Amino acid sequence: MFYIDWLYIILVLPAVLFATYMSARVSTTFRKYGAIPTRHGLTGAEAARRILFANGIYDVRVEHIEGNLNDHYDPRAKVIRLSSATYGNNSAAAVGVAAHEVGHAIQHAKNYAPLKVRNAIVPITNIGAKLSVPLILIGIILSAFSEAFAYVAYVGVALFGLVTLFQLLTLPTEFNASRRALKCLDGEGILEKRELKDAKKVLSAAAMTYVAALAVSLAQLLRFFILVASSTSRRD
Repeated sequence: MFYIDWLYIILVLPAVLFATYMSARVSTTFRKYGAIPTRHGLTGAEAARRILFANGIYDVRVEHIEGNLNDHYDPRAKVIRLSSATYGNNSAAAVGVAAHEVGHAIQHAKNYAPLKVRNAIVPITNIGAKLSVPLILIGIILSAFSEAFAYVAYVGVALFGLVTLFQLLTLPTEFNASRRALKCLDGEGILEKRELKDAKKVLSAAAMTYVAALAVSLAQLLRFFILVASSTSRRD
């Protein structure tokens, strides 16, 4: 006999499909605008270094890493790591992505509050990501023997709530990094007006993947809460 998780189908699956669509849209948007060289011809790496220096940041390195669109800023090592698709590419898409990562470095240098809060809860968020689902399952199963175990399940839900909070705090940092990137690209004359529009389209598509990730996390959180609440109520 098959079990159909209607809560997953109704709540989570639409969000997962939305996230999948947005991830594919980022790739297609980058490919579209990543094949057209900019007029000034700066690569992603060159643009990143130029923006860093223009903002008085001299202690952040720019490095190449293998992969595709796995670009990121590591605040602990103070390194901007640019993927093969970005590092040596001189398109508006590549330059925009590189500038976005510099935006995070600028946030770090200026103690941008949402970034500080997000980084501060990373350790406990990692714990929540690992323990939340096991605690929810254990709590639901063992609550059949003792109602006290229902609290274990609710602790699991609360820990998953921290994961959702992390996703929520990610949104302002990502949108702010993109705004900083576009402002710097315009102010430094790295991209022309048309090229700025192309870079903005890529960054907007990338930002929506974080919105989609939050939607998935919120849907899962609601699903877990309903599962725990319903399993507890059946035993009252």
